[in-house]
Amino acid sequence: MQDRQIRVIGIGTGDPEHLTLQAVRALADVDAVFVLDKRAETADLVEIRRRICAAHIRTPHRLVTVDDPPRERRPADYGSTVAAWHAARAERLEAAFAAHLGAGQVGAILAWGDPTLYDSILRILDRIAANGRIALTRTVIPGLSSVQVLAARHGVPLNGIGGSVLITTGRRLAAGWPADAESVVVMLDGDPTFGHLDPDLTIHWGAYLGSPDEILIAGRLGSVGDAIRRVRAEARDRHGWIMDIYLLRRDEADGSR
Repeated sequence: MQDRQIRVIGIGTGDPEHLTLQAVRALADVDAVFVLDKRAETADLVEIRRRICAAHIRTPHRLVTVDDPPRERRPADYGSTVAAWHAARAERLEAAFAAHLGAGQVGAILAWGDPTLYDSILRILDRIAANGRIALTRTVIPGLSSVQVLAARHGVPLNGIGGSVLITTGRRLAAGWPADAESVVVMLDGDPTFGHLDPDLTIHWGAYLGSPDEILIAGRLGSVGDAIRRVRAEARDRHGWIMDIYLLRRDEADGSR
């Protein structure tokens, strides 16, 4: 019996033109597309995926929505909470694969940004494979990440000359500026945690990157930090969700770009 094929395809951050030629080719002949759906709060993200499928899939296909299990956002034990959430996601996706994808057929999962960067889908597929109940062959198509789009939208490099770039989360930044860091990209910051940092840092912030609702703010952290918090809160209330990211730099006045 042939394995079911799963293509994990990075689709960028919202602009339909973010799809690479490789992604377009990978979509062309899929039999089913699986979407983890967080219901009304992110209905527009599901709609973007529908439009991508309509534009690029050339064969009859099914769009299978899978209810994304909820998880606690401020758990006492972050690691075990996320592990339990991944297990629940794996169980639901495995059931969807079994029900909606036949042996030898091709399924796709459209990953926001790049599937290898702060996305859980590859770990979830590892769990499904480890269960051994269905045979899967996996292919990963890289996508344009929000890190790249942020820097491009602001027209700045991520690093100084020969310098390093640290990509981290708001949860980790809350502990303080990382030792020896020059440029820090912060993702998954549900409640911006930069208030305790050096106000002379330069920040480049962006939300809804690549979409018509894109918002960009840049400047000295001490000068624009409050504005970012205010604009972010207003945007989240207006849309019901927000995806944002920011770059912090120690100093851009030295010309080390």
